[in-house]
Amino acid sequence: MLRVGLTGGLGSGKSTACSLFAALGAHILSADEIARELMEPGQPVYDQIVAKFGPSVVLPDGRLFRPVLARIAFTYNRADELNAIIHPATIDRQIELTDELANRDPNAIVIVESALIFETRYGGEKGWRKRFDKLILVTAPEELRIARFLARTAPNGVLTREMRASLEADAQRRIALQIPDDQKAALCDYVLTNGGPLTELEWQVDQLWPLLLEAAQISEKT
Repeated sequence: MLRVGLTGGLGSGKSTACSLFAALGAHILSADEIARELMEPGQPVYDQIVAKFGPSVVLPDGRLFRPVLARIAFTYNRADELNAIIHPATIDRQIELTDELANRDPNAIVIVESALIFETRYGGEKGWRKRFDKLILVTAPEELRIARFLARTAPNGVLTREMRASLEADAQRRIALQIPDDQKAALCDYVLTNGGPLTELEWQVDQLWPLLLEAAQISEKT
C-alpha cells in the first residue's frame, strides 16, 4: 500500500485533482469530509466545539452553524482553539480508514486530501513524515484561488460589493494562515500546477499515476 498526502492552499484545486486520481483507481480520503462527520451532533468533537464556542454556533435543529463557527475562528484568532479539537480526531480517523483499506487491498494507493498537512501541530510524534509515503502539492496563482473561493461560496454569482470585499478578506485571512507554496514544494515529492484548463491538470495526473503505481509496488516489496 502507498499512503499519499495531497495538499494545497485554499482554492488550489485539491478536490479536482483527487477526483482525477480516483478515476484512475486511487482511494480518496477527504480530511474535510471526515471532519464534517465528526462534527455532527452526538459526536465527541461536536460536544467539545459547543462547550468551547458556545450556543451561537448551534442551529435550531442542533447542527453546527458552520459559517458562524468559521467567522469566529478566523476573525477572532481562535482557529488554534478549533483546530485543537478537530485535527487530532480527524487524523486518528484518517489512520483508521487507511488501515482498513490496507487490510482489504494491500496494493491500494490511498490519497488523503488535506489543506493543512504541514500546518497542523496534531499529527503525532513524527507528524506527516510518519503518516505518508509520498506527498503531492497542488498549486495555483493566488488571484485565481480567491476567485475560485468566491465562486464556491456564492455559486449563483450574485455578490454585492460589500459581500465580495468580505469574502475576499476572508480568503486572504485563510491563505495567510497557510504555509506558502514555495516552502511546501520543497517538502513534497510531486507538484501539480492548476492555473490553466482542466486538461492541463488531467495530463499531469496521468503522468504522475504510473510513478505512484511503481512506488506502491516498491513499498509492498519492502
